[in-house]
Amino acid sequence: MTKTIFITGASAGIGKATAKLFAAKGWHVIATMRKPENEKELNGLANVTLLPLDVTDRKQIKETAQKALVLGPVDVVFNNAGYALLGALEAISDEEIVRQMETNFLGVVRVTQAFIPYFREQKAGLFITTGSSAGLMGFPVSSMYDASKWALEGWSESLSFELNEFGIGIKTIEPGLVATEIADRAIFAAHPAYEAIMNRFTAMLAPDKAVSTAEQIAEVVYGAATDGTNTLRYVCGDDAKAWYAQRLAAGDEAFREGLKQMLAQVNV
Repeated sequence: MTKTIFITGASAGIGKATAKLFAAKGWHVIATMRKPENEKELNGLANVTLLPLDVTDRKQIKETAQKALVLGPVDVVFNNAGYALLGALEAISDEEIVRQMETNFLGVVRVTQAFIPYFREQKAGLFITTGSSAGLMGFPVSSMYDASKWALEGWSESLSFELNEFGIGIKTIEPGLVATEIADRAIFAAHPAYEAIMNRFTAMLAPDKAVSTAEQIAEVVYGAATDGTNTLRYVCGDDAKAWYAQRLAAGDEAFREGLKQMLAQVNV
């Protein structure tokens, strides 16, 4: 029987790459995005259905989840919609703070809530979320983005206990930098007082061989959906694996001090 995955944020990046990979593997894909009428690639695939979804719209979340379930059984929900809000907290408006949390955290929570009753009745189902290495360790001038990803970590670990009671799984994908994602989709809040640290941090993150492609992360998502394990976290990408191993080996304070020293040595 053909399996179905429901994907949020499928218009670009990891979401689109995941939709294409699962479709190629024979899955039925329900790819959601804010403006499906603008999609020119996924709409050409026979086993992909496009639906509109803005994860900050609570009413639309419920409506789109119901539309998806009318189409047939759903096996996996991939909560992927999100973006990076970078910059010093002093430079970020209240509206930007709320938007970041509404999208990256509450959007995931609400989409998950919309599907839990169905999965509970089925006594099966899997939620996969796009987290980040920034949910495992804090980085400079990204406090609100990191906060949204750290929130997902505690939420999913706690939620796993109640979901597992009904045979429902929950997993988080933890990539590091993904090619084009930071430059093309991030929002940068500028403030002259923090220009130096912002420049050093962005220079430190300059793309190199450690950056993953969206297609590589999509492969991790597919593995998480099909490996049959109860694994909670999938740290992926050479950069994320290296940073996280360093964090675990050094401990929280030593890692933070090392990152401060590394940042101070960056030439811009």
